[in-house]
Amino acid sequence: MTEEKEHVDEVAPQQEELSAEDVPVENPAAGEDAETLATESSPLNVEKKENGECDSVLGAEAKKASDGDPEDPVKPSEESKAFEPPEGGWGWIVMLAAMWCNGSVFGIQNACGVMFVSLIKEFGSEGDEQLIFKTAWVSSLSMGMIFFCSPVVSIFTDVFGCRVTAVSGAAVGIIGLLSSSFVSSLGPLYFTYGILFACGCSFAYQPSLVILGHYFKKRLGLVNGIVTAGSSLFTVSLPFILRYMLDVIGLFNTLRVLCVLMLILMLAGFTYKPLVPRRGDLQFKRNGKIHFPSCSKLFNFSIFKIKSYSIWAFGIPAALFGYFVPYVHLMKHVKERLGEDVNEEILLLCIGVTSGVGRLIFGRVADYIPGVKKVYLQVISFFFIGLMSMMIPVCHNFGGLIAVCLFMGLFDGCFICIMAPIAFELVGAENVSQAIGFLLGFMSIPMIVGPPVAGILRDKIGYYDVAFYLAGIPPIIGGAILCLIPWIHERTLKENAKSLNVDTEEKMLDNHTSAFLPGTAEDIKKEDVSVI
Repeated sequence: MTEEKEHVDEVAPQQEELSAEDVPVENPAAGEDAETLATESSPLNVEKKENGECDSVLGAEAKKASDGDPEDPVKPSEESKAFEPPEGGWGWIVMLAAMWCNGSVFGIQNACGVMFVSLIKEFGSEGDEQLIFKTAWVSSLSMGMIFFCSPVVSIFTDVFGCRVTAVSGAAVGIIGLLSSSFVSSLGPLYFTYGILFACGCSFAYQPSLVILGHYFKKRLGLVNGIVTAGSSLFTVSLPFILRYMLDVIGLFNTLRVLCVLMLILMLAGFTYKPLVPRRGDLQFKRNGKIHFPSCSKLFNFSIFKIKSYSIWAFGIPAALFGYFVPYVHLMKHVKERLGEDVNEEILLLCIGVTSGVGRLIFGRVADYIPGVKKVYLQVISFFFIGLMSMMIPVCHNFGGLIAVCLFMGLFDGCFICIMAPIAFELVGAENVSQAIGFLLGFMSIPMIVGPPVAGILRDKIGYYDVAFYLAGIPPIIGGAILCLIPWIHERTLKENAKSLNVDTEEKMLDNHTSAFLPGTAEDIKKEDVSVI
Protein backbone atom coordinates (compact mmCIF):
# COMPACT_ATOMS: atom_id res chain seq x y z
CA MET A 1 0.00 0.00 0.00
CA THR A 2 2.91 2.32 0.86
CA GLU A 3 4.55 1.66 -2.51
CA GLU A 4 1.29 2.45 -4.28
CA LYS A 5 1.03 5.75 -2.42
CA GLU A 6 4.58 6.69 -3.36
CA HIS A 7 3.84 5.87 -6.98
CA VAL A 8 0.81 8.16 -6.94
CA ASP A 9 2.90 10.94 -5.37
CA GLU A 10 5.39 10.69 -8.24
CA VAL A 11 2.80 10.61 -11.00
CA ALA A 12 0.55 13.34 -9.64
CA PRO A 13 2.90 16.32 -10.23
CA GLN A 14 3.47 15.20 -13.81
CA GLN A 15 -0.26 14.99 -14.44
CA GLU A 16 -0.74 18.40 -12.83
CA GLU A 17 1.80 19.85 -15.27
CA LEU A 18 0.02 18.26 -18.21
CA SER A 19 -3.37 19.50 -17.18
CA ALA A 20 -1.99 22.98 -16.63
CA GLU A 21 -0.53 23.00 -20.12
CA ASP A 22 -3.89 22.01 -21.58
CA VAL A 23 -5.57 25.11 -20.11
CA PRO A 24 -5.07 27.93 -22.63
CA VAL A 25 -5.85 30.67 -20.10
CA GLU A 26 -2.95 29.71 -17.91
CA ASN A 27 -0.53 29.35 -20.83
CA PRO A 28 0.38 32.72 -22.39
CA ALA A 29 1.92 31.11 -25.47
CA ALA A 30 -1.21 29.11 -26.18
CA GLY A 31 -3.34 32.19 -25.67
CA GLU A 32 -1.20 34.16 -28.11
CA ASP A 33 -1.43 31.38 -30.72
CA ALA A 34 -5.19 31.24 -30.43
CA GLU A 35 -5.47 35.01 -30.63
CA THR A 36 -3.20 35.09 -33.68
CA LEU A 37 -5.23 32.37 -35.36
CA ALA A 38 -8.48 34.20 -34.71
CA THR A 39 -7.01 37.47 -35.97
CA GLU A 40 -5.64 35.91 -39.17
CA SER A 41 -8.98 34.29 -39.89
CA SER A 42 -10.99 37.51 -39.57
CA PRO A 43 -12.68 38.71 -42.79
CA LEU A 44 -10.71 41.97 -42.86
CA ASN A 45 -7.39 40.19 -42.53
CA VAL A 46 -8.39 37.55 -45.09
CA GLU A 47 -9.16 40.32 -47.54
CA LYS A 48 -5.90 42.09 -46.67
CA LYS A 49 -3.74 38.99 -47.05
CA GLU A 50 -5.25 38.17 -50.40
CA ASN A 51 -4.95 41.69 -51.81
CA GLY A 52 -2.82 41.37 -54.95
CA GLU A 53 -2.44 37.64 -54.47
CA CYS A 54 -4.47 34.58 -55.39
CA ASP A 55 -7.55 35.11 -53.19
CA SER A 56 -9.03 31.82 -54.28
CA VAL A 57 -12.18 30.47 -52.72
CA LEU A 58 -10.29 27.22 -52.76
CA GLY A 59 -8.00 28.55 -50.05
CA ALA A 60 -10.93 29.28 -47.77
CA GLU A 61 -12.67 26.03 -48.68
CA ALA A 62 -9.52 24.07 -47.95
CA LYS A 63 -9.09 25.72 -44.53
CA LYS A 64 -12.68 24.94 -43.72
CA ALA A 65 -12.30 21.34 -44.80
CA SER A 66 -8.96 20.78 -43.12
CA ASP A 67 -10.65 19.22 -40.08
CA GLY A 68 -13.38 17.59 -42.14
CA ASP A 69 -13.54 15.15 -45.04
CA PRO A 70 -10.00 14.02 -45.97
CA GLU A 71 -11.22 12.75 -49.33
CA ASP A 72 -12.48 16.13 -50.54
CA PRO A 73 -10.81 16.58 -53.96
CA VAL A 74 -11.08 20.36 -53.73
CA LYS A 75 -8.63 20.34 -50.84
CA PRO A 76 -5.10 20.97 -52.19
CA SER A 77 -2.26 18.65 -51.37
CA GLU A 78 0.64 19.71 -49.16
CA GLU A 79 2.98 19.72 -52.19
CA SER A 80 0.61 22.00 -54.08
CA LYS A 81 0.42 24.40 -51.12
CA ALA A 82 4.20 24.63 -50.88
CA PHE A 83 4.71 25.09 -54.63
CA GLU A 84 5.85 28.50 -55.81
CA PRO A 85 6.20 29.21 -59.57
CA PRO A 86 9.70 30.27 -60.66
CA GLU A 87 8.33 33.39 -62.41
CA GLY A 88 10.52 32.89 -65.47
CA GLY A 89 13.41 30.69 -66.54
CA TRP A 90 12.21 27.93 -68.84
CA GLY A 91 8.78 29.48 -68.47
CA TRP A 92 9.61 32.08 -71.11
CA ILE A 93 10.19 29.28 -73.66
CA VAL A 94 6.90 27.71 -72.58
CA MET A 95 5.23 31.10 -73.03
CA LEU A 96 6.47 31.35 -76.65
CA ALA A 97 5.29 27.79 -77.38
CA ALA A 98 1.87 28.54 -75.89
CA MET A 99 1.77 31.74 -77.93
CA TRP A 100 2.30 29.76 -81.13
CA CYS A 101 -0.45 27.37 -80.04
CA ASN A 102 -2.97 30.15 -79.56
CA GLY A 103 -1.94 31.76 -82.82
CA SER A 104 -2.13 28.68 -85.01
CA VAL A 105 -5.37 27.33 -83.50
CA PHE A 106 -7.43 30.50 -83.28
CA GLY A 107 -5.76 32.24 -86.19
CA ILE A 108 -7.23 29.56 -88.44
CA GLN A 109 -10.58 29.63 -86.64
CA ASN A 110 -10.90 33.43 -86.68
CA ALA A 111 -10.13 33.51 -90.41
CA CYS A 112 -13.20 31.33 -90.98
CA GLY A 113 -14.91 34.28 -92.70
CA VAL A 114 -12.45 33.99 -95.60
CA MET A 115 -12.81 30.20 -95.62
CA PHE A 116 -16.61 30.58 -95.45
CA VAL A 117 -16.74 32.51 -98.72
CA SER A 118 -14.40 30.00 -100.38
CA LEU A 119 -16.51 27.04 -99.20
CA ILE A 120 -19.65 28.61 -100.68
CA LYS A 121 -17.92 29.03 -104.03
CA GLU A 122 -16.47 25.50 -103.97
CA PHE A 123 -19.50 23.49 -102.82
CA GLY A 124 -22.47 25.82 -103.26
CA SER A 125 -25.22 25.76 -105.87
CA GLU A 126 -27.54 28.56 -106.89
CA GLY A 127 -30.71 26.57 -106.17
CA ASP A 128 -29.82 25.74 -102.57
CA GLU A 129 -31.93 27.98 -100.31
CA GLN A 130 -30.15 26.78 -97.15
CA LEU A 131 -26.63 27.13 -98.51
CA ILE A 132 -25.46 29.69 -95.93
CA PHE A 133 -26.97 27.68 -93.08
CA LYS A 134 -25.26 24.46 -94.20
CA THR A 135 -21.90 26.12 -94.84
CA ALA A 136 -21.93 27.97 -91.51
CA TRP A 137 -22.06 24.60 -89.72
CA VAL A 138 -18.51 23.79 -90.83
CA SER A 139 -16.87 26.74 -89.08
CA SER A 140 -19.34 26.77 -86.20
CA LEU A 141 -18.89 23.06 -85.50
CA SER A 142 -15.12 23.45 -85.63
CA MET A 143 -15.03 26.30 -83.10
CA GLY A 144 -17.61 24.64 -80.88
CA MET A 145 -15.82 21.28 -80.77
CA ILE A 146 -12.63 22.95 -79.56
CA PHE A 147 -14.51 23.90 -76.41
CA PHE A 148 -16.85 20.89 -76.27
CA CYS A 149 -13.93 18.46 -75.86
CA SER A 150 -12.39 20.48 -73.05
CA PRO A 151 -13.80 18.50 -70.07
CA VAL A 152 -12.30 15.32 -71.56
CA VAL A 153 -9.06 17.13 -72.37
CA SER A 154 -8.79 18.23 -68.73
CA ILE A 155 -8.84 14.56 -67.64
CA PHE A 156 -6.11 13.67 -70.14
CA THR A 157 -4.10 16.65 -68.85
CA ASP A 158 -4.49 15.48 -65.24
CA VAL A 159 -3.59 11.87 -66.07
CA PHE A 160 -0.95 12.13 -68.79
CA GLY A 161 0.32 15.68 -68.31
CA CYS A 162 0.36 18.80 -70.47
CA ARG A 163 3.15 17.66 -72.79
CA VAL A 164 1.67 14.32 -73.94
CA THR A 165 -1.81 15.80 -74.30
CA ALA A 166 -0.66 18.78 -76.39
CA VAL A 167 1.60 16.77 -78.72
CA SER A 168 -1.07 14.11 -79.31
CA GLY A 169 -3.68 16.77 -80.01
CA ALA A 170 -1.53 18.51 -82.59
CA ALA A 171 -0.95 15.18 -84.36
CA VAL A 172 -4.71 14.55 -84.54
CA GLY A 173 -5.20 18.09 -85.86
CA ILE A 174 -2.75 17.43 -88.69
CA ILE A 175 -4.68 14.29 -89.66
CA GLY A 176 -7.99 16.15 -89.66
CA LEU A 177 -6.72 19.10 -91.67
CA LEU A 178 -4.95 16.91 -94.20
CA SER A 179 -7.97 14.65 -94.70
CA SER A 180 -10.15 17.75 -95.24
CA SER A 181 -8.10 18.56 -98.32
CA PHE A 182 -9.32 15.41 -100.08
CA VAL A 183 -13.11 15.73 -99.67
CA SER A 184 -15.38 16.25 -102.64
CA SER A 185 -18.51 17.60 -100.92
CA LEU A 186 -19.56 19.66 -97.92
CA GLY A 187 -20.81 16.71 -95.85
CA PRO A 188 -17.46 15.03 -95.05
CA LEU A 189 -16.05 18.38 -93.91
CA TYR A 190 -18.40 18.24 -90.92
CA PHE A 191 -16.33 15.31 -89.66
CA THR A 192 -12.80 15.96 -90.98
CA TYR A 193 -12.67 19.71 -90.33
CA GLY A 194 -15.54 20.30 -87.90
CA ILE A 195 -14.80 17.36 -85.55
CA LEU A 196 -11.43 15.69 -86.17
CA PHE A 197 -9.37 18.83 -86.75
CA ALA A 198 -11.21 20.70 -83.99
CA CYS A 199 -10.73 17.91 -81.42
CA GLY A 200 -7.01 17.92 -82.16
CA CYS A 201 -6.92 21.67 -81.65
CA SER A 202 -8.76 21.28 -78.36
CA PHE A 203 -6.23 18.75 -77.04
CA ALA A 204 -3.38 21.05 -78.10
CA TYR A 205 -4.93 24.29 -76.83
CA GLN A 206 -6.06 23.65 -73.27
CA PRO A 207 -2.67 22.47 -71.92
CA SER A 208 -1.21 25.78 -73.11
CA LEU A 209 -3.46 27.55 -70.60
CA VAL A 210 -2.74 25.16 -67.72
CA ILE A 211 1.05 25.00 -68.11
CA LEU A 212 1.46 28.77 -67.68
CA GLY A 213 0.34 28.52 -64.05
CA HIS A 214 3.23 26.14 -63.42
CA TYR A 215 5.76 28.88 -64.18
CA PHE A 216 4.04 32.17 -63.33
CA LYS A 217 1.84 33.62 -60.62
CA LYS A 218 2.62 37.29 -60.07
CA ARG A 219 3.02 37.86 -63.82
CA LEU A 220 0.29 35.44 -64.89
CA GLY A 221 -1.99 38.16 -66.24
CA LEU A 222 0.76 39.69 -68.37
CA VAL A 223 1.96 36.30 -69.61
CA ASN A 224 -1.59 35.25 -70.54
CA GLY A 225 -1.97 38.52 -72.38
CA ILE A 226 1.19 37.87 -74.39
CA VAL A 227 0.20 34.26 -75.11
CA THR A 228 -3.34 35.08 -76.21
CA ALA A 229 -1.96 37.92 -78.31
CA GLY A 230 -0.54 35.17 -80.52
CA SER A 231 -3.98 34.54 -81.95
CA SER A 232 -4.26 38.26 -82.68
CA LEU A 233 -1.02 38.25 -84.67
CA PHE A 234 -2.30 35.34 -86.73
CA THR A 235 -5.75 36.91 -87.05
CA VAL A 236 -4.13 40.05 -88.45
CA SER A 237 -1.94 38.32 -91.01
CA LEU A 238 -3.62 35.03 -91.85
CA PRO A 239 -6.72 36.38 -93.69
CA PHE A 240 -4.54 38.14 -96.27
CA ILE A 241 -2.30 35.09 -96.64
CA LEU A 242 -5.30 32.77 -96.95
CA ARG A 243 -6.95 35.05 -99.51
CA TYR A 244 -3.80 35.01 -101.63
CA MET A 245 -3.37 31.22 -101.33
CA LEU A 246 -7.06 30.55 -102.07
CA ASP A 247 -6.83 32.63 -105.23
CA VAL A 248 -3.52 31.09 -106.37
CA ILE A 249 -3.49 27.44 -105.26
CA GLY A 250 -7.14 26.83 -104.35
CA LEU A 251 -8.95 25.62 -101.23
CA PHE A 252 -7.54 22.10 -100.93
CA ASN A 253 -3.88 23.01 -101.35
CA THR A 254 -4.38 25.84 -98.84
CA LEU A 255 -5.56 23.31 -96.26
CA ARG A 256 -2.44 21.23 -96.90
CA VAL A 257 -0.20 24.26 -96.36
CA LEU A 258 -1.94 24.95 -93.04
CA CYS A 259 -0.77 21.52 -91.85
CA VAL A 260 2.69 23.07 -91.48
CA LEU A 261 1.37 25.32 -88.71
CA MET A 262 0.05 22.29 -86.86
CA LEU A 263 3.36 20.46 -87.30
CA ILE A 264 5.21 23.33 -85.61
CA LEU A 265 2.54 23.27 -82.90
CA MET A 266 3.26 19.60 -82.25
CA LEU A 267 6.97 20.37 -81.81
CA ALA A 268 6.15 23.28 -79.49
CA GLY A 269 4.19 20.94 -77.23
CA PHE A 270 7.39 19.16 -76.24
CA THR A 271 8.44 22.26 -74.25
CA TYR A 272 5.56 21.83 -71.75
CA LYS A 273 7.54 20.55 -68.77
CA PRO A 274 5.11 20.31 -65.80
CA LEU A 275 6.12 21.56 -62.34
CA VAL A 276 2.91 21.17 -60.30
CA PRO A 277 2.33 17.59 -59.05
CA ARG A 278 -0.54 15.73 -60.69
CA ARG A 279 -3.69 14.94 -58.75
CA GLY A 280 -2.92 12.19 -56.25
CA ASP A 281 -6.37 10.55 -56.43
CA LEU A 282 -5.91 9.48 -60.07
CA GLN A 283 -4.05 6.18 -59.86
CA PHE A 284 -4.33 3.64 -62.65
CA LYS A 285 -2.16 1.03 -60.94
CA ARG A 286 -2.83 -0.44 -57.52
CA ASN A 287 -0.94 -3.41 -56.07
CA GLY A 288 0.56 -4.11 -59.48
CA LYS A 289 -2.86 -4.32 -61.17
CA ILE A 290 -4.56 -1.93 -63.55
CA HIS A 291 -7.20 0.08 -61.72
CA PHE A 292 -9.51 2.66 -63.30
CA PRO A 293 -10.62 5.52 -61.03
CA SER A 294 -14.33 6.13 -60.66
CA CYS A 295 -16.08 8.71 -62.82
CA SER A 296 -16.50 10.98 -59.80
CA LYS A 297 -12.71 11.10 -59.40
CA LEU A 298 -11.99 11.60 -63.09
CA PHE A 299 -14.46 14.49 -63.30
CA ASN A 300 -13.84 16.79 -60.36
CA PHE A 301 -17.47 17.88 -59.91
CA SER A 302 -16.71 19.11 -56.41
CA ILE A 303 -15.42 22.39 -57.84
CA PHE A 304 -19.06 23.30 -58.49
CA LYS A 305 -19.50 23.51 -54.71
CA ILE A 306 -17.64 26.81 -55.06
CA LYS A 307 -20.56 29.14 -55.76
CA SER A 308 -18.55 31.86 -57.42
CA TYR A 309 -17.05 29.38 -59.89
CA SER A 310 -20.48 27.91 -60.68
CA ILE A 311 -21.86 31.34 -61.56
CA TRP A 312 -18.79 32.10 -63.67
CA ALA A 313 -18.99 28.75 -65.49
CA PHE A 314 -22.63 29.34 -66.45
CA GLY A 315 -22.56 33.13 -66.90
CA ILE A 316 -19.87 33.18 -69.58
CA PRO A 317 -21.60 30.63 -71.87
CA ALA A 318 -24.82 32.63 -71.51
CA ALA A 319 -22.93 35.66 -72.85
CA LEU A 320 -21.47 33.82 -75.84
CA PHE A 321 -24.56 32.93 -77.87
CA GLY A 322 -23.89 35.89 -80.12
CA TYR A 323 -20.13 36.17 -79.64
CA PHE A 324 -18.99 34.16 -82.67
CA VAL A 325 -21.65 35.45 -85.10
CA PRO A 326 -19.61 38.44 -86.39
CA TYR A 327 -16.55 36.26 -87.04
CA VAL A 328 -18.54 33.95 -89.32
CA HIS A 329 -21.02 36.28 -91.02
CA LEU A 330 -19.40 39.71 -91.07
CA MET A 331 -17.56 39.11 -94.36
CA LYS A 332 -20.74 38.01 -96.12
CA HIS A 333 -22.70 40.91 -94.63
CA VAL A 334 -20.15 43.45 -95.89
CA LYS A 335 -20.30 42.05 -99.43
CA GLU A 336 -24.09 42.25 -99.44
CA ARG A 337 -24.22 45.73 -97.90
CA LEU A 338 -21.26 47.47 -99.58
CA GLY A 339 -20.59 45.40 -102.69
CA GLU A 340 -17.93 43.03 -103.99
CA ASP A 341 -15.22 45.67 -104.42
CA VAL A 342 -14.74 46.21 -100.67
CA ASN A 343 -11.65 44.66 -99.09
CA GLU A 344 -13.46 43.06 -96.18
CA GLU A 345 -10.30 41.41 -94.80
CA ILE A 346 -9.36 44.81 -93.38
CA LEU A 347 -12.14 44.37 -90.81
CA LEU A 348 -10.54 41.17 -89.52
CA LEU A 349 -7.23 43.04 -89.49
CA CYS A 350 -8.77 45.71 -87.26
CA ILE A 351 -10.23 43.11 -84.89
CA GLY A 352 -6.93 41.27 -84.74
CA VAL A 353 -4.76 44.34 -84.08
CA THR A 354 -6.89 45.83 -81.32
CA SER A 355 -7.52 42.40 -79.82
CA GLY A 356 -3.76 41.93 -79.45
CA VAL A 357 -3.41 45.38 -77.92
CA GLY A 358 -6.28 44.67 -75.55
CA ARG A 359 -4.75 41.40 -74.39
CA LEU A 360 -1.44 43.04 -73.60
CA ILE A 361 -2.96 46.06 -71.85
CA PHE A 362 -5.74 44.34 -69.89
CA GLY A 363 -3.54 41.36 -69.09
CA ARG A 364 -1.14 43.70 -67.33
CA VAL A 365 -3.98 45.65 -65.71
CA ALA A 366 -5.41 42.40 -64.33
CA ASP A 367 -2.19 41.81 -62.36
CA TYR A 368 -2.99 44.92 -60.32
CA ILE A 369 -6.62 43.98 -59.63
CA PRO A 370 -6.87 41.78 -56.52
CA GLY A 371 -8.59 38.40 -56.55
CA VAL A 372 -11.81 37.76 -58.42
CA LYS A 373 -12.47 41.45 -58.90
CA LYS A 374 -10.81 40.80 -62.26
CA VAL A 375 -14.27 39.59 -63.30
CA TYR A 376 -15.36 43.21 -63.62
CA LEU A 377 -13.07 43.49 -66.65
CA GLN A 378 -15.06 40.69 -68.30
CA VAL A 379 -18.31 42.43 -67.41
CA ILE A 380 -17.16 45.60 -69.18
CA SER A 381 -15.93 43.53 -72.13
CA PHE A 382 -19.24 41.75 -72.65
CA PHE A 383 -21.17 45.01 -72.48
CA PHE A 384 -19.11 46.59 -75.25
CA ILE A 385 -19.01 43.39 -77.36
CA GLY A 386 -22.81 43.23 -77.26
CA LEU A 387 -23.13 46.92 -78.05
CA MET A 388 -20.72 46.69 -81.00
CA SER A 389 -22.61 43.70 -82.44
CA MET A 390 -25.78 45.79 -82.44
CA MET A 391 -23.92 48.65 -84.13
CA ILE A 392 -22.90 46.56 -87.18
CA PRO A 393 -26.28 46.87 -89.02
CA VAL A 394 -26.36 50.61 -88.26
CA CYS A 395 -23.10 51.24 -90.14
CA HIS A 396 -23.78 51.98 -93.81
CA ASN A 397 -20.21 52.86 -94.74
CA PHE A 398 -16.88 51.09 -94.45
CA GLY A 399 -15.38 53.64 -92.04
CA GLY A 400 -18.12 53.02 -89.50
CA LEU A 401 -17.56 49.26 -89.66
CA ILE A 402 -13.83 49.79 -89.09
CA ALA A 403 -14.55 51.79 -85.93
CA VAL A 404 -16.92 49.09 -84.66
CA CYS A 405 -14.37 46.34 -85.32
CA LEU A 406 -11.63 48.27 -83.55
CA PHE A 407 -13.67 48.51 -80.34
CA MET A 408 -14.92 44.93 -80.65
CA GLY A 409 -11.39 43.60 -80.98
CA LEU A 410 -10.14 45.63 -78.00
CA PHE A 411 -12.70 44.21 -75.58
CA ASP A 412 -12.54 40.77 -77.14
CA GLY A 413 -8.88 40.72 -76.13
CA CYS A 414 -9.77 41.83 -72.61
CA PHE A 415 -12.30 39.01 -72.19
CA ILE A 416 -9.98 36.28 -73.45
CA CYS A 417 -6.73 37.15 -71.72
CA ILE A 418 -8.07 37.01 -68.16
CA MET A 419 -10.00 33.73 -68.34
CA ALA A 420 -7.12 31.62 -67.03
CA PRO A 421 -6.11 34.06 -64.23
CA ILE A 422 -9.70 34.16 -62.96
CA ALA A 423 -9.86 30.35 -62.99
CA PHE A 424 -6.67 30.20 -60.88
CA GLU A 425 -8.19 32.70 -58.45
CA LEU A 426 -11.43 30.74 -58.05
CA VAL A 427 -10.22 27.14 -57.65
CA GLY A 428 -6.44 27.19 -57.24
CA ALA A 429 -3.65 25.66 -59.33
CA GLU A 430 -4.39 22.02 -58.52
CA ASN A 431 -7.97 22.13 -59.87
CA VAL A 432 -7.57 24.71 -62.63
CA SER A 433 -7.34 22.13 -65.44
CA GLN A 434 -10.81 20.75 -64.74
CA ALA A 435 -12.19 24.22 -64.02
CA ILE A 436 -11.08 25.51 -67.43
CA GLY A 437 -12.21 22.27 -69.05
CA PHE A 438 -15.76 22.51 -67.73
CA LEU A 439 -15.97 26.18 -68.65
CA LEU A 440 -14.80 25.66 -72.23
CA GLY A 441 -17.15 22.67 -72.52
CA PHE A 442 -20.12 24.83 -71.57
CA MET A 443 -18.91 27.51 -73.98
CA SER A 444 -19.15 25.05 -76.88
CA ILE A 445 -22.95 25.08 -76.86
CA PRO A 446 -23.41 28.78 -77.75
CA MET A 447 -20.38 28.65 -80.05
CA ILE A 448 -21.99 25.87 -82.09
CA VAL A 449 -25.57 27.15 -82.01
CA GLY A 450 -25.08 30.90 -82.55
CA PRO A 451 -23.75 31.16 -86.15
CA PRO A 452 -26.16 28.61 -87.70
CA VAL A 453 -29.12 30.41 -86.07
CA ALA A 454 -27.85 33.66 -87.56
CA GLY A 455 -27.59 31.86 -90.92
CA ILE A 456 -31.21 30.69 -90.67
CA LEU A 457 -32.36 34.25 -89.95
CA ARG A 458 -30.41 35.48 -92.97
CA ASP A 459 -31.93 32.81 -95.25
CA LYS A 460 -35.47 33.50 -94.02
CA ILE A 461 -35.39 37.31 -93.84
CA GLY A 462 -32.94 38.01 -96.63
CA TYR A 463 -30.47 40.20 -94.71
CA TYR A 464 -28.31 40.07 -91.57
CA ASP A 465 -29.61 43.05 -89.58
CA VAL A 466 -31.88 41.10 -87.20
CA ALA A 467 -29.18 38.46 -86.63
CA PHE A 468 -26.64 41.07 -85.48
CA TYR A 469 -29.18 42.86 -83.27
CA LEU A 470 -30.04 39.61 -81.50
CA ALA A 471 -26.37 38.63 -81.25
CA GLY A 472 -25.73 41.68 -79.06
CA ILE A 473 -28.27 40.77 -76.36
CA PRO A 474 -26.65 37.66 -74.74
CA PRO A 475 -23.29 39.35 -73.95
CA ILE A 476 -25.05 42.11 -72.03
CA ILE A 477 -27.17 39.61 -70.05
CA GLY A 478 -24.16 37.41 -69.34
CA GLY A 479 -22.14 40.38 -68.13
CA ALA A 480 -24.90 41.29 -65.68
CA ILE A 481 -24.77 37.74 -64.25
CA LEU A 482 -21.00 37.94 -63.74
CA CYS A 483 -21.42 41.04 -61.57
CA LEU A 484 -22.60 38.77 -58.74
CA ILE A 485 -19.31 36.84 -58.49
CA PRO A 486 -17.18 39.25 -56.38
CA TRP A 487 -20.04 39.77 -53.89
CA ILE A 488 -20.65 36.03 -53.50
CA HIS A 489 -16.93 35.36 -53.27
CA GLU A 490 -16.46 37.92 -50.48
CA ARG A 491 -19.47 36.53 -48.63
CA THR A 492 -18.00 33.02 -48.84
CA LEU A 493 -14.69 34.25 -47.43
CA LYS A 494 -16.46 35.84 -44.47
CA GLU A 495 -18.50 32.70 -43.79
CA ASN A 496 -15.36 30.57 -43.85
CA ALA A 497 -13.50 32.98 -41.57
CA LYS A 498 -16.45 33.01 -39.15
CA SER A 499 -16.59 29.22 -39.16
CA LEU A 500 -12.86 29.05 -38.44
CA ASN A 501 -13.28 31.42 -35.48
CA VAL A 502 -16.10 29.30 -34.07
CA ASP A 503 -14.01 26.12 -34.36
CA THR A 504 -11.11 27.83 -32.59
CA GLU A 505 -13.32 29.04 -29.73
CA GLU A 506 -14.83 25.56 -29.31
CA LYS A 507 -11.39 23.96 -29.06
CA MET A 508 -10.26 26.54 -26.50
CA LEU A 509 -13.44 25.95 -24.47
CA ASP A 510 -12.97 22.18 -24.58
CA ASN A 511 -9.37 22.47 -23.38
CA HIS A 512 -10.41 24.86 -20.60
CA THR A 513 -13.27 22.63 -19.44
CA SER A 514 -11.15 19.48 -19.44
CA ALA A 515 -8.97 21.00 -16.71
CA PHE A 516 -11.89 20.92 -14.27
CA LEU A 517 -13.41 17.55 -15.15
CA PRO A 518 -13.13 14.57 -12.75
CA GLY A 519 -10.08 12.47 -13.33
CA THR A 520 -7.48 15.23 -13.11
CA ALA A 521 -4.24 14.59 -11.28
CA GLU A 522 -5.41 16.42 -8.13
CA ASP A 523 -8.64 14.42 -7.94
CA ILE A 524 -6.84 11.13 -8.51
CA LYS A 525 -4.33 11.91 -5.79
CA LYS A 526 -7.05 12.79 -3.25
CA GLU A 527 -9.09 9.67 -4.05
CA ASP A 528 -6.06 7.39 -3.74
CA VAL A 529 -4.99 8.96 -0.42
CA SER A 530 -8.48 8.59 1.00
CA VAL A 531 -8.57 4.95 0.02
CA ILE A 532 -5.22 4.33 1.64
